[in-house]
Amino acid sequence: MVWETVIGLEVHVQLDTKSKLFSGSSTTFGAKPNTQAGIYDLAMPGTLPVFNEEVLRMAVKFGLAIDAEIGRKSVFDRKNYFYPDLPKGYQVTQLAFPTVGKGSLQITLEDGTEKVIGITRAHIEEDAGKSLHEDFQGLTGIDLNRAGTALLEIVSEPELRSAKEAVAYLKKLHSIIRYLGISDGNMSQGSMRCDANVSVRKVGAKEFGTRAEIKNINSFRFVEKAIIHEAQRQIELIEDGGRVIQETRLYDADKDETRSMRSKEVANDYRYFPEPDLLPVVIDEAYIDAVRAQLPELPNAKRARFVSQYGLSDYDAGVLASSREMGDFYEEVVKICGDAKLSSNWVTVDLQALLNKNDIEIENSPISAARLGALIGRIKDQTISSKIAKTVFEAMIGNDQSVDEIIESQGLKQVTDSGAIEKLVDEVIAGNPEQVAQYRAGKEKVFAFFIGQAMKVSKGKANPEQLNALLLQKLKG
Repeated sequence: MVWETVIGLEVHVQLDTKSKLFSGSSTTFGAKPNTQAGIYDLAMPGTLPVFNEEVLRMAVKFGLAIDAEIGRKSVFDRKNYFYPDLPKGYQVTQLAFPTVGKGSLQITLEDGTEKVIGITRAHIEEDAGKSLHEDFQGLTGIDLNRAGTALLEIVSEPELRSAKEAVAYLKKLHSIIRYLGISDGNMSQGSMRCDANVSVRKVGAKEFGTRAEIKNINSFRFVEKAIIHEAQRQIELIEDGGRVIQETRLYDADKDETRSMRSKEVANDYRYFPEPDLLPVVIDEAYIDAVRAQLPELPNAKRARFVSQYGLSDYDAGVLASSREMGDFYEEVVKICGDAKLSSNWVTVDLQALLNKNDIEIENSPISAARLGALIGRIKDQTISSKIAKTVFEAMIGNDQSVDEIIESQGLKQVTDSGAIEKLVDEVIAGNPEQVAQYRAGKEKVFAFFIGQAMKVSKGKANPEQLNALLLQKLKG
């Protein structure tokens, strides 16, 4: 039997505001527990919410970025449930009238094809506190620093069909919120958290299967692994004659498995009703137009511009436009060296490998755009060869010397003197008569041998173009 996985994601994005959604408490990450919770966050009697307008602007900004419907009137509601990290006993959220309505997100799949994923809504809500289970000798501690922090919950349509599609969607979403500057999207710090709704059905079936929700997955890799595991669990359960129940599950990364947490609540369980202490939020076209004017160039537009302006492939342009910081870094390199394609190769291959190896973001790159541009410039003007440039690149890491100083101090300047190159060509030919005879007998693959030998003699410094031309001339002679 062939099965199809159906996935919908609920992504909670912590908005990058200085104060909380309804109070003036700070949102700075890493503060000591319970030092950033004001009297409203603690649900002290008589305290009232004051709406943070910056949150509205960020939500509308996101809505415009995904071509979504913007709610001219949005209403806050109380979602009632009891949990120790929720002092009020309810969460303020949006139910029937969210700020952002239907929109869509275009993702690129592994084979290069594009797919559009529908977004149902993106609503504003407040975060809960955090339960701490470590170092309390069997007890649980509660940190309310996060309580009341502004979230944007982004809900997709159930249109994702594999774990890899889900990760591609999440990465695109992550890219957009960072482009917009509305969140740092740091999953390890909880700035972006994902709940995955997973079900399976027979291929060709129209009805969805019963779904399970996997809560609070905090990395792209774990999202992929959790979905794969949950889909397989459901398939095996059904094929063994069991049935999937609607429930909330937790992904255990250490054991690579999902476990049941509780039965899945439905809307009626939360007894939603309009928040009586907040008026509806009403915006007009002028407000929306003002926010639209603040939109930056977004990933898809930047990718298209990189293709048309710099002549890059769709793939390379997509990699470079995947983050605002990488796109800006690349353009700075191009501005300095004047070679778009060489810059693309160095940024996406050599620099990216260095960053990945050391788990560093490009904004903290140990090699600046100015220095990388200078290095590429020395390849272009033939001061060094591409091969020697790799040596210089390694030397630049943790070294404050300029590119020219490294080349000079290590004696890496390329040999372009035709007389010197001719001398080493003669030396290589004279020392390898057997290979010369093979080449002249028609075995042209031997030519690579001579290139290698000549480069070895010159310690990689001979100008490749001149070397090739002279070798051809001498061997045919």
